[in-house]
Amino acid sequence: MRVAALGYVGLGVGDLTAWERFAGNILGLEIRDRGTDGSLFLRMDDRHHRIAVHPGAQDDLAYLGWDVATPAALGVLAERLQAAGFEVGVGDAARCADRRVDELRWCLDPNGICNEFAVGAAGGGAPFHSPRALSGFVAGDQGVGHVVLTVDDENATLRFYRDLLGLRVSDFIDFKREPGVDVHMTFLHCNARHHSLAFVRRPGAPRRISHLMIEARSLDDVGTTFTLCEREGIPIAMTLGRHTNDDMFSFYMVSPSGFNVEFGFGGKSIDDAIWEIQHYGAASVWGHRRESVAERAPQPEGMIR
Repeated sequence: MRVAALGYVGLGVGDLTAWERFAGNILGLEIRDRGTDGSLFLRMDDRHHRIAVHPGAQDDLAYLGWDVATPAALGVLAERLQAAGFEVGVGDAARCADRRVDELRWCLDPNGICNEFAVGAAGGGAPFHSPRALSGFVAGDQGVGHVVLTVDDENATLRFYRDLLGLRVSDFIDFKREPGVDVHMTFLHCNARHHSLAFVRRPGAPRRISHLMIEARSLDDVGTTFTLCEREGIPIAMTLGRHTNDDMFSFYMVSPSGFNVEFGFGGKSIDDAIWEIQHYGAASVWGHRRESVAERAPQPEGMIR
C-alpha cells in the first residue's frame, strides 16, 4: 500500500511562450494538449502527459503526482496520512479531468509541497512523437523521471515520504559544494528507477524545486541536446558528467523559470531484494562542473530561437 511511481509533475511558470519553445525545441517533449488557461500538457511516452506547465508567477513546482496501483490502495494511503495528522483532500471532477486520472487524493507535505495520489491515468491515444530526432525517454512504469526538492526539515520530510508514502531510501550523498557549504542529500525510490525523489535541506530557498530530471534512451540524445543548448544559448548550469550513486550520464540546463533541468542517460536500476544503502562522499565521478550563471530568473522571450 504505497505509491508506485512519480506519475506526473505540475509546474507553475511565468512565461508559457518560452516554456512551449523550451519543452519542444530543446527537451524534445510533445505538446499533447493545451488547457483553457493556456496550460501545456507535455508527453514523453504513451501517457496523455507527464509534465503539466501552468501559468503562475511562482516559477516553481506546483505539485507532485504519484501513481497508486488500485482504488483500495489509494484509500489505505489516505487513511494512513490522516492518522498521521495530515489533512487529505479529495480531487473533484475538474481536478481529475485536468490530471487525466479517474480518482485522486491530495495533501501537503511538511514543507507545504502539494502531493497528489492518483489511479486510472489516461493514455495519450497515439504513440509518443518527439518534435526532435530523439530515441525517446525512459518513463512507463518508472514514471516521469526524478525531482530534487529543497526542504526545511530533513527528518520530517523523510518520515513523510518514506514512512507514509512508502518510498525506500536508495542512498545518501554528503559533499562540500564550496568552502563552508556542506550538503547532505537523501535519495528515495518507489520502483526500479534509482530515485524518483531526492531532497536537500535549504531553508529559505527561493523555490522548492532544485531540478527536474528526464532520462533519454540513448547517450547520443544527451550529446546532441547539449550541443543544441550551446548553439541556442540555453544557459548550462552543470557540464557533462556522471553521478556517483545512480551512474547517470547527464548535464544540467537552466529552464525559462530559473530552476535546472537535468537531461540524462543510463541511470542505474534498483532491485530491492539485493539493494544495499550506500553513503557517498561526492556527487559525481567526473565532470558536472558548475558553470557561472549570472541570472537564474526567468529568461527573456528570445532565449530560444
